[in-house]
Parts: sequence; C-alpha cells; structure tokens
Amino acid sequence: MTEETKQSLGGKARAEKLSQKTRSAIASVAAKARWVRDSSGEVPKATHQGELVIDDITIPCAVLEDGRRVISEHGVTTALGSRSGASKRLKKSTENDGAPLPIFLAPSQLKEHITNELLAGPLQSIIFKNGRRHVVGYNAEVLPAACDVWLRAREAGHLQKQQLGRAQNAEILMRGLARVGIVALIDEATGYQYERDRDELHKLLAVYLSEERLAWAKRFPDEFYRQIYRLRKWPWPCGVRRTPLLGKITNKIVYDRLPNGVLEELQNRNPANPGTGKRKWKHHQFLSEDIGQPDLRDHLLQLIAIMRISSSWSAFEINLKKAFPKIGDQLEFDFTT
Repeated sequence: MTEETKQSLGGKARAEKLSQKTRSAIASVAAKARWVRDSSGEVPKATHQGELVIDDITIPCAVLEDGRRVISEHGVTTALGSRSGASKRLKKSTENDGAPLPIFLAPSQLKEHITNELLAGPLQSIIFKNGRRHVVGYNAEVLPAACDVWLRAREAGHLQKQQLGRAQNAEILMRGLARVGIVALIDEATGYQYERDRDELHKLLAVYLSEERLAWAKRFPDEFYRQIYRLRKWPWPCGVRRTPLLGKITNKIVYDRLPNGVLEELQNRNPANPGTGKRKWKHHQFLSEDIGQPDLRDHLLQLIAIMRISSSWSAFEINLKKAFPKIGDQLEFDFTT
C-alpha cells in the first residue's frame, strides 16, 4: 500500500467537511465531465466569463473556445427561483428515466409545454471547464426558451399557486431579453465583443446565411400567427389560406429586425418574381443551420412574448420599437397605468 500524500490527505479532509448534497452535486458534474471527455476527446474550456444582469437578476455566462455562448444551469435555476428540493428530485427522476431535464424545467406542470425540438436543441446540456471547475451549462438560447415554457404553462393555467412567482421571473427575464439579443448581452458581459473581427457585416453574413438553400422545414410556430390574428382582430383559425398581409408583416417584425444587412442579402438570394411579386422560396431556407436559424428561433420566441403582453396591434408596435429599435423609429410613450 502506498503512503498517502499531503495533497490526498488534504483532499479527504475537505471532502469530509462537505455535506452529502454538495458531494453528490460535485460527483454528478464530474461524472458528466468524464463522459464528455471520453466521447469527444476533451471538455471545452471557457475563454471569457461574465454575468448577465437583467433588472436585478444576475446569471453567470461564458463564451467557449469554439465560440458557443453558454449560461450555467445553476444561474438560470436561481434566476427563475426554482431551487426547491422538489425540482431537484424531479430532475433526478427524469435522469433515471433517461430523459434528463434541467432543474429549472423539472416541475411536472411544464412537461406538456416542452417540445421535442427543445429537448433535441437548447435543452442539451453542455459540460465545460471554467478555470479548474467543471460547470453544467446550456446554449444561451435556452434562457428565452425556458422562459417561454413557464409563460405557456401559466397561460394554460397549469401552474400551482406557489409556482406563479417563477413565471413572473420568467416574464421579467423575457422583457429584459426583448430589449437586446441574448448573444449581444453575453458578448458585452464577458468582454468578447472587443475581440470580434472588425469586418462585422462580411463575417456575419458568412456564418448567418447558408451557402446553399436548405430544404423547407416549419420554422414559424402556429402561436406566432395566432397572436398576430388576435392583435389584428382577425378570425382564428384561418385555415389553409392566410392573408397576403402576413408576408409584409413578417418582413417588418421578423426579417427586418435581424442583424443589419441580412434582409437585403436574403432578398438578393431569393428575389421576387417581377410578374407576381411572389418569391419562389422562403427566406428562412437561406439561413444557416448553426447560426441564422437558431437566431431566428430566438427572435420569434421574443416576439411571441411581446405579443402576449400587448393588448392591441398598436400597443404591440410600440413595444416592438422599444424592444428592437431601428434607426428612424420614433418611440412612443405609453402613459397608461
């Protein structure tokens, strides 16, 4: 038997001082980190760290060496006020069933509002190394997606009374995110913005748009159209044929609010027919799968949230200008209480 080193003895002493809950949490993260390292070679490292500050809510965030923007599970959980023992037990239960969910979406009342698209995308956990620590995180787009799940559950009347506070926190976060994109917030919080290439538009279009037109897939959720019809006071459901005005509305509130230069390039790649004025393809088929389409999804989630808190189309337009101001927009003030 080899003699124990001072370091190993010290490590045991520190471990004995930890609670069983803390030791279990550390072991869980370490186990996940070993799995990531075994399957992909190594755990990605955070090159920039910071904190998102939205109103009085603070969430740790980072940029990984491969450019991914991530936020910690613990940070989102704390921000939503979901640190209950029940949520942790529910998360453990889902892990045992082979479908792990983050603590902040573990309550059973949220289950029917969590889509397969979310499970296969933003809800895929990312283990990364922050200094010497291994951290459980998620792609930044999980934040508006998680908030939307809580708001959907509240709207459907599925939440218990003690859970309404978390939905309120989700609304606060969604309102804050509506003022500026999540990626921009993280870049500012971590200082990563100062290391981006100066030729922003050229670089942006290179990664934001796809080299080839992608196959059509449903990108706009029905809820997006349902909220438009509600605010415009149009009958819903609308059936197969939708009003032609939807195209102009979509350009105005969606594509024209994406990064500067994107809509113009989309119109170049997907020109309108001179005779009919219609376009052969959908603009979103030209957005890249790894950057453009996730950003479109994030923007649509924020738009839906803004529409939900708006009582009329005119109120929505005011809120839209506040959330996504453009050069030349004249901001209006709402003096109602």
